[in-house]
Amino acid sequence: MKKRTLTILAGLFVAIIIFFITKVNKGSSVESEVLVEVQKGVFRSEVTASGELHAKNSVNILGPEGMRQAGVWETTISHIIDEGTVVSKGDYVARLDESELGQRIEQRQSDLTITTAKYEEAKLDTAMELRQAREELENQLYEMEKQKLVLENSEYEPPAVIKEKQMELDRAKKRYEQAKEGYQLQLQKAAAKIKAAEAEMMEDKRRVEFLREVSTQFVITAPESGMLIYKRDWRGNKIGEGGRVAAFDPTVATLPDLSLMISKTYINEVDINTVKSGQKVEIGLDAFPDKHLTGVVLDVANMGQQRPNSDSKVFEVTVAIHESDTTLRPGMSTSNKIVAQVIEDALFVPVEAIHSQGDSLTYVVMKEGLNYVKQEVDLGMSNSDEVIIRNGLDVGQTIYLSDPSGLDSKEVKRLGNRESIAKND
Repeated sequence: MKKRTLTILAGLFVAIIIFFITKVNKGSSVESEVLVEVQKGVFRSEVTASGELHAKNSVNILGPEGMRQAGVWETTISHIIDEGTVVSKGDYVARLDESELGQRIEQRQSDLTITTAKYEEAKLDTAMELRQAREELENQLYEMEKQKLVLENSEYEPPAVIKEKQMELDRAKKRYEQAKEGYQLQLQKAAAKIKAAEAEMMEDKRRVEFLREVSTQFVITAPESGMLIYKRDWRGNKIGEGGRVAAFDPTVATLPDLSLMISKTYINEVDINTVKSGQKVEIGLDAFPDKHLTGVVLDVANMGQQRPNSDSKVFEVTVAIHESDTTLRPGMSTSNKIVAQVIEDALFVPVEAIHSQGDSLTYVVMKEGLNYVKQEVDLGMSNSDEVIIRNGLDVGQTIYLSDPSGLDSKEVKRLGNRESIAKND
């Protein structure tokens, strides 16, 4: 009797343990189910991308305007003040390397020395040539006057002698006129020679003065008051000390207008069709996570571009920021949430609830009493969190975010009156 009682008690104990194990397993199963209801309300289609702050308007701090005319196609920034320094108009900003320009000044100065010597030589030469020409003219004048006296003194000579003397006088006059004409030509030649030498000298002098004027511009000052921001090259790298300044783009740095800021961002080609000018933008700052700004899409690039470290093409989008904040600085990173479209009365579910089968079939796992069904759905637009359901669900229905057990063995219930498709492979 005692043995039978112990057997009954052992059986009850085992049954109790099995009951509790089953209860715990059921509880765990219930707790593992993650369910949500189909929502209806305002749906926002958003495109999110990181960006960088820029000033909408800025004044460029330029290097020498005459670099190209001086034959200096590129130079180096020898020194530049720290980025972010607040400067007043006329304050020192940077100094450029003058070594190449200095060589050109020395060459032009040497040319000026040579042409100046040539000019002085030309004046001396022409002076000597003109003196000889004047002496020749005076000799011919003396000879002509002499022949006049001879002719006058031959008044009582035979006619043949008088005629001969007259011919001598005529020849003397002719030589005098030739000498006189030659002297005038010599004057013109001398004037032209001196003028040419002087012009060459003055041209070299002008070049030296121009180059020296350009050299004074190699010390860069601020054209306006503001905060100094380094220029960036086409790769986005800052150009500071040791950077190159080209004659075709002599910008050394910029002075941005911090009262009007924009954010430049790059949108993937997959999403660019949903982005348009005038769309609202919610802007966050990486440097100030608690600060939230608003803006509007100002411009969308027509042409895509290949950015570094990007496999796909992107399009530049400019966002105008509404707020004016003294903490905003060019170069700060932003998170831009572009509100592409707002639908006031939409049916939507979390994107995690959507499953795919094949290339075209999408479905959700919908709770149906104590069971569940794989329901085909027709999707609309989506954002990073939710997707619109155009057909297949009603508001308030419950769907799974987690996959219940035995999901692969279930069939998909198709939309409309079509029969269920075959089981998944």
